[in-house]
Amino acid sequence: MTLATFLTQVFNGLSLFTVLALMAIGLAIVFGLMGVINMAHGELMALGAYMTYLTSIGFSRYLPSLMGLYFFVGIAVAFVVTAGAGFILERGMIRFLYARPLDTLLATWGLSLVLQQFFRQVFGPIDVSVPTVDWLQGAWIPSPDIVIPLSRLFIILLTFCVALSVYIFLFRSGWGLRIRAVMQNRAMAGAAGINTERVDAVTFAVGCGLAGIAGSALTMLASTGPATGQQYIVDTFIVVVFGGVESVLGTFLSAFLIGQMQSISELLLSGSMAKALILILVIVALYFRPSGLFTNRVRR
Repeated sequence: MTLATFLTQVFNGLSLFTVLALMAIGLAIVFGLMGVINMAHGELMALGAYMTYLTSIGFSRYLPSLMGLYFFVGIAVAFVVTAGAGFILERGMIRFLYARPLDTLLATWGLSLVLQQFFRQVFGPIDVSVPTVDWLQGAWIPSPDIVIPLSRLFIILLTFCVALSVYIFLFRSGWGLRIRAVMQNRAMAGAAGINTERVDAVTFAVGCGLAGIAGSALTMLASTGPATGQQYIVDTFIVVVFGGVESVLGTFLSAFLIGQMQSISELLLSGSMAKALILILVIVALYFRPSGLFTNRVRR
């Protein structure tokens, strides 16, 4: 194995890390705050990808001169649409299933199947892809053996910008203070005058919106189909549990570790065997640290 091959796999691990991190941060916020196992999170990511696809079509038909900006608009549209869908989902179904994790799991799994069929009916069973804007075409070539696409570098930068925005939202805003208070002690937060139901709705919407941004990022890495979300939902849950359910920073670091371990393992093993190896390592780690590698110390 040459150094160039190893560095290429490390960069591929960063590409996987971007999607896992964007997906898992939103899921960690929802899971950590409300204990909701949202099996439709992957389909919300696919919804964000389809919104980016529709945005690219709209720009190509009606605003071709501004085609270079469509991706930024697509990210905003994906976030707004998926956040709105998440708000409706929380108000219309999830809030009636709190403290019933099995019912929540089954209900959201059923919703995921409905959304998959909806995507097939509206967009067709064949995967769709979006065009790469002019300024993201090409690659950075640090050496003759290493070629790094500019689109992937942009997605990595986007991931860190989103992570920074989530940090500012959670730790430097009034809503973030309410969310963290409810995460740490729901009863005391309610006694202090915080409207926990409203916090639940906003948090669920934000978590779903982050899944939509993950879908936008995915369009730059792969095509989108009705079953795209199912390809990432299991890995996303593994990232959240491995990092620590209530730790956003732990989720971010867990996504990085799992992305790198899987990418480097694929140098020696097949893709399925690499995933199996990662799952075994995660199970062993959770045996010694059941609450995850990174956990917040809170008083219950």
